[in-house]
Amino acid sequence: MNVKVGLRQLADEIGARWRCVQVGNMRGLHGAVYSGLRVGSETMTTTRRSFLHGVGGLGAAATGLGAAGAAFARPVRGKPVAASDRIRVGAIGVRGMGSSNMRSMLDIDGVECAALCDVDRNVLDERIEDFEKLTDSKPDAYSDYRKLLEDDEIDAVIIATPDHWHCKIMVDACEAGKDVYVEKPMANSIEEVRIMQQAARAYGRVVQVGQWQRSGKHWQDAMDYLWSGELGQIRTARAWAYMSWDAPMPVPDSKPPKGVDYDMWLGPAPKRPFNERRFHWDFRWYWDYAGGLMTDWGVHLIDMVLMGMKATAPKSVMSLGGPFGYPDSAMETPDTQQAIYEYDDFTMVWEHGLGIGLGPHQRGHGVSFVGNRGTLVIDRGGWEVLPEVGRENGKRFYKTPAIPDREASRSQRGLAQHTEDFIECMKTREQPRCNADVGALVAVNAHLGNIAFRTGRRVYWDHETGRFAGDDEANALLLAEYHNGWQLPRVTGAASSAG
Repeated sequence: MNVKVGLRQLADEIGARWRCVQVGNMRGLHGAVYSGLRVGSETMTTTRRSFLHGVGGLGAAATGLGAAGAAFARPVRGKPVAASDRIRVGAIGVRGMGSSNMRSMLDIDGVECAALCDVDRNVLDERIEDFEKLTDSKPDAYSDYRKLLEDDEIDAVIIATPDHWHCKIMVDACEAGKDVYVEKPMANSIEEVRIMQQAARAYGRVVQVGQWQRSGKHWQDAMDYLWSGELGQIRTARAWAYMSWDAPMPVPDSKPPKGVDYDMWLGPAPKRPFNERRFHWDFRWYWDYAGGLMTDWGVHLIDMVLMGMKATAPKSVMSLGGPFGYPDSAMETPDTQQAIYEYDDFTMVWEHGLGIGLGPHQRGHGVSFVGNRGTLVIDRGGWEVLPEVGRENGKRFYKTPAIPDREASRSQRGLAQHTEDFIECMKTREQPRCNADVGALVAVNAHLGNIAFRTGRRVYWDHETGRFAGDDEANALLLAEYHNGWQLPRVTGAASSAG
């Protein structure tokens, strides 16, 4: 088959395979969720055009926000959990954040660790022992998430698997009547992101995406300052992650470790021999499973830029980078990358690097908002304002007052508040701070940066159609391909049951 024809046919599958509710403009959502207002979903019709439009925008109709950004409360469906009831939670993928998220939830009164699931029996046995000691109760153990979902006594699940599993497990969990706390990034493709949005809405589940900076008090304080207008016009925002991690070096393929169900680990990803450099922590450096630092750390920080600027989808993106720091590494994703996003009235610059511990403003990670009168800089440790200097009558002056670094309270940095928000919304059936619509918006932006990098050119995103303008190769990268007998999830009854 001619390559160009094949790509065009693949891109055309978007219209046949994607189904979602129509969405509009999201500019008011970011401020609403930070100010404590909850947003819900409205019933809309399902059409090819409306789904594609949703890929670009994620907005007012889907989030319960009017064109002017005024929010109204619209709870998700489902039976509320009584305040006196125990909330039984299961975790799927427990080596890293699955365990951390569960520990955070166990600090909340009334939450029980009901079950743990992992395809690596070595990890699973260790975590079962850990949580039995922590809670004086032994959680059930599973190696297949589908068995865990069959337990009607489990109210919610944490999904902390490699990214390529997020969509399938989340949709299955929603269909099984579970509320879901899913790790970031929401999914490994834009197509999957949209399916997950649809599932949350169709099945009426509370879904919180693990972008927990949205719940951190100092992030909220910094956003309040930004929205005060003290910095003047913001023309550029920056987000970065410089990590002093070493890149994984190649090793030969080998047999999976004893106790690892490698076929289940692969799931819908392409079949290939086991290699320890693609397993556990290192999965994030391979396109089959993840999107590198752009979708690993990028979603956290791009989220804050979109929040601060009340922005949605870019008009265009360009990205450059490569294996500059570790040219002989085993990684597929770039160890060095920059991406420039063009929005309606500002630009955003993303940058990352492995093997380097400091970035702009002597911070390894962070975001900055560059205004006419000063620059706001924020990271997980705190925030500060660097004023612009002007001259008048031969004298220098600050255009806005300097604000020295305001250190974040260790107990208010976000994770604890994020899990508390999720559990509270399970009880009230309100939308959490980082619901499926918010998580999808951020994931789409991050994936657009990676698609620009992978195509090697500036790509132009059409908000109205949810596709790239005149770019079959880029449009093909919007889609998910499932393998090994696994099927891309389908959400049944979405149009009739939404709202």
